[in-house]
Order: sequence, then C-alpha cells, then structure tokens
Amino acid sequence: MTDRIVSQVLAADTAVRVAGHPDAGGARLAVHDPANGVAFAEVTLGAAAEAAAALDAAKKSVGWVDSPVAERTAALRSIADAVEQLAGQDEWPALITRETGKRLAEARAELGLTVAYFRITAELLERQSTERFDVVPGIRHEVRTRPIGVAAVLTPWNFPVSIPARKIAPAVAAGAPVLFKPSEIAPLSSLVLAEVCARHLPEGWLSTVLGTPEDVVNPWLADPAVRVVSFTGSTRVGKLVAAQAAPHFLRTVLELGGCAPFVVLPDADPAAAAENLVVAKYRNNGQSCIAANQVFVAAEVAEEFTGAFVAATRALRVGDPTDPATDLGPLAPAGDPARMAEIVADAVARGARAVTTDAGLPTTGHFAAPTVLLDAPDDCRAMTEEIFGPVAPVRVYRDLDEVLRLHHATGYGLAGYVCGTDLDAARAVAGRLRAGIVGVNTGTPNTPWVPFGGLGHSGLGYEGGRPGLEAFQSFQSVATRPVEG
Repeated sequence: MTDRIVSQVLAADTAVRVAGHPDAGGARLAVHDPANGVAFAEVTLGAAAEAAAALDAAKKSVGWVDSPVAERTAALRSIADAVEQLAGQDEWPALITRETGKRLAEARAELGLTVAYFRITAELLERQSTERFDVVPGIRHEVRTRPIGVAAVLTPWNFPVSIPARKIAPAVAAGAPVLFKPSEIAPLSSLVLAEVCARHLPEGWLSTVLGTPEDVVNPWLADPAVRVVSFTGSTRVGKLVAAQAAPHFLRTVLELGGCAPFVVLPDADPAAAAENLVVAKYRNNGQSCIAANQVFVAAEVAEEFTGAFVAATRALRVGDPTDPATDLGPLAPAGDPARMAEIVADAVARGARAVTTDAGLPTTGHFAAPTVLLDAPDDCRAMTEEIFGPVAPVRVYRDLDEVLRLHHATGYGLAGYVCGTDLDAARAVAGRLRAGIVGVNTGTPNTPWVPFGGLGHSGLGYEGGRPGLEAFQSFQSVATRPVEG
C-alpha cells in the first residue's frame, strides 16, 4: 500500500534499493535530526557489490527503452499520484523536516513541486514529436529522439525529494534507466521517493545505492553503459564529477553553487523589494542554490529598503521546524552554524555592521541566527562566496556598472534577482546578469516548465522544461530518398 511506504523505508536496514539484492555490505550511517543533533535512525550503506548489482540491473532493463510514450507517461502520472497521496499525510513531510531542518510547510511544498515535476514531464514528453523537413529536393529528413543510455543521478540533501524528481522524471520519460545516489545527510526522504518510483516502473529501471564515491560513483561513471551523469551539489565536487566524466565523454548536467545578486533599482518599491528578499534569502533556511547572496540596493531607496528588511529579519523566529510559528529552522550540516559565524566575523572585521534577530536561538541543535550585514565590503567572504545560509550582505550602490562588475567577478552564474517598477528597465538589467534564471520582482523564479541551469562556476546543462528532457535523449537524423521505379 502506498500509505505504508514511509514506515517501510524507516523500518528497512539498508540504503540500497536494487531488485534481487536486498542486503548491503557497507558501513553503518547514522541519520541526525539537526533540530537537536541526535541520531534518530541508522542505515547500512551500499558498497562495490551493490553498485555493480545496480549497474547490472540497469543494463538488463532494455525492454522499456522502446516502450510507447503512453506507457511512460502513465508511469510518470502514477508516480505523481502516489507522491501527492503521501504529501497529504504527515509521515513524509515530517521525515523531510527531521532530516533537513526545513519547516513543515516547506517540506509539503517540496512534495508539491515533486508532483509537478512528474506531471509536467509527462506532458512535455507528449508534446515532443518527430520533426520532419522537406528542405532538400527529393529527400525527407526526420529527427528522432532516443534514450541516451543509462543515467547516473547524484543529488544533495537540501531538497532531498524534488531535486531527485527533477532528474528521475525526465530520465524515465526519455527511456533511460537510472542509477540513483542520494545524499548521506538526508537519505531517508530520498529513499521514500525511490521506493515510490520503483513500484511504478519496470524492475531494475531505477536502482538506488547510497555509498562512498569510491564504491558507487566511480564504477558507475567508468562503465560504458552509463552515458549521462546529472549532479547537483557544490562547485568543488562538481569539478571532480566533470573530471571523471571527461575521459568517457559522458554528457554532464552539473547544477552547482551560486552567488545570486539581488539588485534593487532606484525606482523600486522598497517595501515590496524587502518582502521579495525575505523569500529569496531565507527560503529553506537560506540553504538553497538560488538564494540571494549579494544584495545591492540603490542609494535612492537604501534607507527605506534596509529599514524594512532589517525589521523583517529582526522579527524572524528561529526554532523547532515542526512549530507553525517558526520562520527558520536549523541548518542540516552540523558545521554550518560555525561557518555562518565565520562569514559574519569576517565581514564585521572588514567594516560591516551586523544586525540579527531579536529572538534568541535554541540552545541545542544546528541553529544560526539570520543576520544582515550592512555596508558589506566588496572583498568580504559574504560578497564573494556562496553563503548557503541565513546571512545577507547589503551594499548601497550609485553605479550599476560597478554592481555588475562585482557580480561577474564571483565567477558564478546560476540565479539573480532584480526589483524595479519600470519593468522594461528591470528586464534590461536582468539581461545583463550572468544567470540562468532571474526573478524580476519575485523571489520564486523557478517552475518545472522552464529550463534551470547555470553558467561559469554554477555548472553545465539544464534541468526542467524541454531541455531537461532532452538531457537524457540523443538525436538521430534520418535522410530518406524514395526508391524510384
């Protein structure tokens, strides 16, 4: 029964889901609750044998490659229905919150986004058709899509369900068998998704193995059957994945770190811009790759904007993510509060003024205070690195070209934000940002319908929309001249 999947995953002993291979031979992994730092579950990791079994299962799952589109879309929609059913209950959202520290409302929203990825991908596949061209006299050209091959899917902890869905759904749609490695920090939430998917797919089409990169990822990427790797995570690890993929000419989709600029133009509505920044900065406890990072506010509206944003930050309540009154929960990695403190200390030492919440922090757990760094200097870590937490450096500007120079100097290019009442001017500034996705007067620019990907240190390739589906497809052009006579 679908409504028992969560409890069954929690009761299982391993972080391996491979048909006919229920055991695991790796080390034991403790799963911690960042709200109190206490381990609440343990699973056994997979090792080289489990990775090999998953790879073997993927190679044998060739029967579905040429399956009718209707069969694949039906599977995608069945998965969406099952996720939607579980999202309406308490167990899965509570598990996501317990592993990641995000608020329950955000956990439910993530599951809603997951449903959308499966349903929209099904519709995108139905819209895709063979292209035909009669441009050369006497010859018809057809462009067909085919699955590229086995897909390795490697995902992070901060969105342990929707990011895997963003990769698994188009792979399934394309007809590519999936080898899935979730994150060690939030594995159980991902394992629930894997179990849901596996129940609606042919045996062996999706295999999940959580283990060390040496045991799992390295052999997968070295095998000729694997033709695409889709990774979301840090730029540092993304470079390692790219280096492994290059000798084998694997297609790579790398959604990496970001240092998103948030630009408040001189004609912006200061209060509305501050509201958008609260969302863009503090969503998911600030631990989102598209979170606003560098905040640039025009001198003309700086006083009113910073006043509104500081007031909103002071009012934030940090605490138990299961409490509906909580605005920010704990940070998932145990070392992140200390890292936030170092980023704040660095900025203050260089001349910034730190303003934080008026409420205190819990005495246990991985909590960090939301902090605004006023007059943040250009060379502080908060302005030049990906923060990935609830710290917001604010710099007043008078020269937009200088803003763009500082933005481009980071080397990142994932997301950006622009606020202004003159929409043509705001969209023109958006066009000058090096960013794969830009929100103009919104802190939530993403949707499964559109491509999502970065430039520079933010990665390669796209997820979502038509390009996200095509990432798992190859193209064959067939030129046919009719036989005469």
